[in-house]
Amino acid sequence: MFIQNTDTIQTQGTAIAEEAVAVHHSGQLTPAQVLSWLPKSATPAQQDSAIRAHIKIKPITYSSRPDTLGTPCTKPDLRTFNLNEPQWHSKSLVQKDSIYKPEVVAWRQGVGGDPIPYTLAGDNVVTSVLLGCFIIAMVSISQSRQFIFRQAKNFFYAPRAKTTEITETSNELHFQLFLLLQTCILFSLTFFYAVRGYASQTFIIDQYLVMGCLTGIFASYFLAKSVMYWIAGWLFFHKKNTLQWIKSFVFLSSIEGVLLYPLVLLMAYFNMEAKKAVIYMAIVVILTKLLGFYKTYIIFFRSRGTFLQNILYFCTLEIVPAVSLWGILIAVCNYLKVNF
Repeated sequence: MFIQNTDTIQTQGTAIAEEAVAVHHSGQLTPAQVLSWLPKSATPAQQDSAIRAHIKIKPITYSSRPDTLGTPCTKPDLRTFNLNEPQWHSKSLVQKDSIYKPEVVAWRQGVGGDPIPYTLAGDNVVTSVLLGCFIIAMVSISQSRQFIFRQAKNFFYAPRAKTTEITETSNELHFQLFLLLQTCILFSLTFFYAVRGYASQTFIIDQYLVMGCLTGIFASYFLAKSVMYWIAGWLFFHKKNTLQWIKSFVFLSSIEGVLLYPLVLLMAYFNMEAKKAVIYMAIVVILTKLLGFYKTYIIFFRSRGTFLQNILYFCTLEIVPAVSLWGILIAVCNYLKVNF
């Protein structure tokens, strides 16, 4: 019986050895096959030696073909490698290196901070516009100063019928239109700042487009008023008086822009409160309206002695357009704001 068991063990060992030799000749051995030859009492060093003796690792041969998986932002087939660069793996979607770990993020995310709120002082476009307004105002005042001084000198005096009127040159007229455009821009910036300060509104379009829309609305307002003045003068008054009033209107509108320029600077660079800015703007507007009321009286109604008609003229061509302008501005802001 003992002899039969010994023959069986020898037969099984011979079969395993023959199978191992067959596998060895047919292909690369696996670590499990090598370890199965050793007794269970084999030490880790003996297991390692057996694996090293029977399993030979062939050298890795990388492909010399161009890398077609490189990102568009890099040069094709870039072979440089530097671990000091934080985003070195952006050279290719698949790296030819064994230490590349795609699951590890290479760049440093950091801690997200609070976004910087929008301010007029940090807006380069607004700063450029204000600088351009300053240059336009200085050039316009220097080129048309004689006309401005003449308008300021004769503003509070009643015009005489037989007095020869000195007309302005084309350059003086162009510079006055530039000052009127500056008034529209400064009114739009003031209203934009007041809306953001009071209502904290966020618009659905870019802030530059909002400022452009507001500037266009104010320009249309002044243009519509000039047309209404011309139509009213053509129907009810003399042409000379109408021209005198339109010149005075352009002069008052230009003065509004000059007075609003310090306000915009205080709002943009000195964090002036929106409430104080609105009060300042209201004082400027009311003052110019009172001066316009006085000027229409001495031009159109002083010789007739009809003060009530002056009030009617003022309410029709000054108060009603101003209220309409306010309603249009509110409607446009409500249309453009983001409703949460």
